[in-house]
Amino acid sequence: MPAYRSVSFKSKWVKTKWLLADEALEEYVPWTLPFTAANLAKILSRHSTVYFKPTGGTGGRRIIRIARQGEQYTTKLRHTTRKHAGAEALQAYLSKKAASEPYLLQQEIPLVTVKGKPFDIRVMVQKTSEGAWTSTALFMKIGKSGSVATNYNQGGKIGFFEPTLEDAGFRDDEIRRIRTELEELGESVGALFDRHKSGFRELGLDVALDNRGLLWILEVNTRPQFYPLKKMSDRTLYRKIVSYAEQYGRKK
Repeated sequence: MPAYRSVSFKSKWVKTKWLLADEALEEYVPWTLPFTAANLAKILSRHSTVYFKPTGGTGGRRIIRIARQGEQYTTKLRHTTRKHAGAEALQAYLSKKAASEPYLLQQEIPLVTVKGKPFDIRVMVQKTSEGAWTSTALFMKIGKSGSVATNYNQGGKIGFFEPTLEDAGFRDDEIRRIRTELEELGESVGALFDRHKSGFRELGLDVALDNRGLLWILEVNTRPQFYPLKKMSDRTLYRKIVSYAEQYGRKK
């Protein structure tokens, strides 16, 4: 098998700016800003819950959820919750985290839940042997109740697309509409990324579905993980992704 041949690009902020500069895609992007004291005050003035995310982080690691309650603030990092007596205390706490790496601030999109657990959607997009982008898989990342991130390595689990949406109360026609929009969205993002940098052969979009049925791109991964699908009882999706991935040197 050939060596892995797909470009990886870590900066969430640069990728977000690519999306925001595209007229058709910017409406899918939650309000996202680089972390500064001014931007923290700005985003919290409009949103009571905000996420603090490392620009180069993976797997949901080091993500902090910030909640504003009047003049008080609460942060949650994995299982640790802290209270902060005012904006200055919050800023000091976050600034220490950001001293060693840059962070982003992103408004919370309230996720749809299934059996009380929040989930978002992974859209796997890969290139064919002819170089065309195609959405090869959709699956759910289902977090624990109250969890900061839905990622598998943060204690989440994987769910299949249609059954999860059915259990969440969506009708068949709504599920078909969401599937079509997600697949088209993935391919549009692939085309956009190609205009900014050559060499991408796979992308993994993390997409939130809110209670109005609207879709939001939380982030785009350039080395998306799909190994948890191998542990599912039905490995059809896993085998499909691998069949494309083998063309650019990826086995798992």
